[in-house]
Amino acid sequence: MEKRTRIDQVLATKPIGEIITVKGWVRSFRNNQFIAVNDGSDFDSLQIVINRESLSSDTLKKIHPGAAVGAKGTLTESQGRGQAVELKADELIVYGEADPETYPIQPKKHTKEFLRENAHLRFRTNTFGAIFRIRHELSYAIHKFFHERKFYYLHSPIITASDAEGAGEMFRVTTLDPNNPPLTTDGQVDLKKDFFGRETNLTVSGQLEAELAALALGQVYTFGPTFRAENSHTSRHLAEFWMVEPEVAFNDINDNMDLAEDMLKYLINYVLEHCRKDLQFLHNAAEKEDSQKPKNQRPDMGLIDRLEFCLEQDFARITYTEAIDILMNSKPNKKKKFNYVIEGWGADLQSEHERYLVEKHFKKPVILYNYPKDIKSFYMKVNDDNKTVRAMDILFPGIGEIIGGSEREENLDVLKSRMKEMNIPMEELYWYLDIRKYGSCPHSGYGLGFERMVQFVTGMSNIRDVIPFPRTPGNASF
Repeated sequence: MEKRTRIDQVLATKPIGEIITVKGWVRSFRNNQFIAVNDGSDFDSLQIVINRESLSSDTLKKIHPGAAVGAKGTLTESQGRGQAVELKADELIVYGEADPETYPIQPKKHTKEFLRENAHLRFRTNTFGAIFRIRHELSYAIHKFFHERKFYYLHSPIITASDAEGAGEMFRVTTLDPNNPPLTTDGQVDLKKDFFGRETNLTVSGQLEAELAALALGQVYTFGPTFRAENSHTSRHLAEFWMVEPEVAFNDINDNMDLAEDMLKYLINYVLEHCRKDLQFLHNAAEKEDSQKPKNQRPDMGLIDRLEFCLEQDFARITYTEAIDILMNSKPNKKKKFNYVIEGWGADLQSEHERYLVEKHFKKPVILYNYPKDIKSFYMKVNDDNKTVRAMDILFPGIGEIIGGSEREENLDVLKSRMKEMNIPMEELYWYLDIRKYGSCPHSGYGLGFERMVQFVTGMSNIRDVIPFPRTPGNASF
C-alpha cells in the first residue's frame, strides 16, 4: 500500500476527489461499514467507509477497536453528521489485530485509575492523546521562548555528587554488588571501589551547574529529568519529573519575577493558539465532570476560561509577610478550617494556603517573595534585614506553587556562613564557591516543575496523568 497521508493533513486540506492512503488504529467500527481511524496526528479521527461486500469475512472479523489498519480510496464530502469528509475505501489492510476479549481500551468511559494501570495503552484514548500532544507543544514552546531571547540550552548532569536542595532525599547511583560490597578495614562500604570512586546520586536540580554557565554565557536554561526520593503519595508529587531552570547573570529578584511571568504567559498563549481542539475536548470533559459535583465544589471558570484569565491578568506580587497577615486574618484560619493553621510569621506555607491566596483572596496568579531565610535554601540571597531571603514562588489556581526561584547569594562570605548554618559540606561544593571568588555578580533563576505546568494547562487533577510513565513510591512499571 502507498505511503500514508497523515490524518491531520487530510482534515486540514480536505483534498476531495483525490485518492489517498491513511493508516492508523481503529477507534470504533459501526454497522460493518463505518470505521473511525485515528493515527495520533489530530484529535479527530477520519471516517473510513467500506464496502463490506468487497471485503472477505476474514478481514471483517479482524476489524475491532485497537487494530492497526491501512485504507486507500477517494476522499469525499461526508453524507453523515459529525464529520466534513470521509474516505470511501477501495482497499483495506489489517496490519495488526486487537482481540476484543482481551484488549482493555474499548470505546467506553474508563476511570483514570484504570488507565494508569494500563499506562502503556492509555495513549490511544481521546483524553491521553490530547494530554500528550499538549505536553509536546509545551515542550517546544519552552525551547522557543528561551531561543527567541538568546538563552543557551545547557545539558546539566543527571548523575551528580551534590545535593542542590540540601534535603538529602536522593536516589543513590552505584555499581557495587548490594549483597557483597567491598569493605574498608573498619567495615564501611568502600566507595573508592565504586564506579565513580565516591557516592553519587540522581540529580534533584540542574540549578547549581546552570549558575556556573550563566556566569560566563550570560543566560542559560536547563530542561531535563530530576529525581526526588520522597515517599509522597499525593496527586502533586512524582519521584521522577522534568524541570525547566533558567539562570541569568546580573538579574535581580524583580528581573526574575518578570522573566517567570513572561514565560508562563507565553506558554499559555502558545497552547491556546496551537492546541485548541485538544483543549476544547478537555474543557468539555471537565465541564461535564464538574456538573456532577455539588455547586460549592464546582470551579468558577472552565479550563479555557481559566487559561485566558491568567493571560489577561497582571500577577499579584506580595511579600511573604503580607501573605501571612492575609492568611492569619482569613476566615478559614480564624475558624481553624485549614489543616495547617497559620499561627505566626515563619510558617512554611502549604498548598491550601497558596490556593486560598490565589483562588479566594486575589483571584489571580500570585507571586510571593522575601521568605524567611530559615525555611529556604542555602544559596538564596540574604536581605539586609538578615531575616529574609530574596526567594519567590509563583502560585497558580488549582495547582498552588508552580515556580520557585530566587536571586542567588553572590557574596562568598555570606554564602559560606549560610552553608555552615545549614550543614552543607563546603568541600563538596568547592566548584560552586569558586564562582563567588572569580568574577562574582548578582544573578537569579527559578525552576518550573514541567508536569505541574502540563497539569494546569490540561486541567488534570492528578500529576500522574500528565507524564507518560509515572514513577511514584512502589511503582516503576513499564
